[in-house]
Amino acid sequence: MNQIKTQLFLEKLFNNRKFIFSVWVILAIVATLKQLRSGAEHNNYLIFTHTFYHALDRLNLYLRYPAEYGDMNHYGPLFALIIAPFTLLPKFVGMFLWQIVNISALFYAVSTLPLKNPKVTAVYWIISNELLSSLFSFQINPSITAIIILSYTMINKKNNFFAAFLIFLGTYIKLYGIVGLAFFFFVKEKPKFIAYCIFWAVVFLILPMFFFTPEYILQCYKDWSVSLAAKQLENATLVSWQDVSIMGIFRRTLHDPSIPNWPFLLGGAILFCLPYLRIKQYKSESFRLMYLASTLIFTVVFSNSSESQTYIIAFTGVAIWFMIQDRPVKPEVIALFIFSIIFTTLALTDFIPRYIRDNYIMRYSLKALPCALIWFYLSYQLLCKNFLNSDEPAQTETLSL
Repeated sequence: MNQIKTQLFLEKLFNNRKFIFSVWVILAIVATLKQLRSGAEHNNYLIFTHTFYHALDRLNLYLRYPAEYGDMNHYGPLFALIIAPFTLLPKFVGMFLWQIVNISALFYAVSTLPLKNPKVTAVYWIISNELLSSLFSFQINPSITAIIILSYTMINKKNNFFAAFLIFLGTYIKLYGIVGLAFFFFVKEKPKFIAYCIFWAVVFLILPMFFFTPEYILQCYKDWSVSLAAKQLENATLVSWQDVSIMGIFRRTLHDPSIPNWPFLLGGAILFCLPYLRIKQYKSESFRLMYLASTLIFTVVFSNSSESQTYIIAFTGVAIWFMIQDRPVKPEVIALFIFSIIFTTLALTDFIPRYIRDNYIMRYSLKALPCALIWFYLSYQLLCKNFLNSDEPAQTETLSL
């Protein structure tokens, strides 16, 4: 009897959203304390905060400043405004609040998914380890994931004004946000949505000009484009730990950094877009959710700017994909999911022997492989499956803490 009570208590606890969010907060605290003590490990946060100060001094945001931090800034000029409030706080407080903002955005976004509560809970747990990886690097990727998800759910709720706001907010921060336009075909009142997109594109373009100067911000956009182009070339080299992508697997396995991106991108884009031809399937929530999962994974595995910490975006797509499978789940789906757990989300942990991590997974960008295989299988499902008979009633419950 006591064993049954304990089991019921644990089941209730692990399905409690407040408990899950508390666990995420603990992850944020642990990551922040560990990286703060290690010094150089919170380099990304230093880049972020100095971006604001460099903008105040009208400096080039995309040069190297080795006296202040390693690497370079690759975010848009708008980001200087977003990070500004955190720069005014004591270092640890700013770092911790930055983490809390990121996990809160992702937690809320997942809560808006049109899935039954147990499936939403499962998504939270599935992505927790990838979230921790992102927290260690202080990157904005959890919020970018949230922006993409919310772009979908806002369109799903016919809130086109806010959906357009999110899409262009994400775009002007890190370009990844533009993939929210993948849900355009699911939009009701498309002319209004296009008008909202134009409105927010203009607003976010000129907003930084009110705090700095138009000439300076326009120059920043030019510098940003040059920086991103240079980064693409750098990431393709065999010595970069980025390019954790389909192209990276080929370049590193064949030891040929000259392999271009465009054949992969062209083929991937065609396969990504083909299911749009199945217009009747748009009525299906499962079909649309599958497209959300496809978008999240595609954004990462076809980008040679992807690194290990970017996979919070892709793995959230994997979690959503797995949760919307018909029950009983097919053996190949279970196999792909387990493969992704081991070689994507656990790839760089002590679960995998260090020799294998360093000499195979990292060297050959193999963290991308399970997500890539899932994306191809997912694309097959989008093209061939009849989703109209597989929808189940969804229970959407917004976050209440």
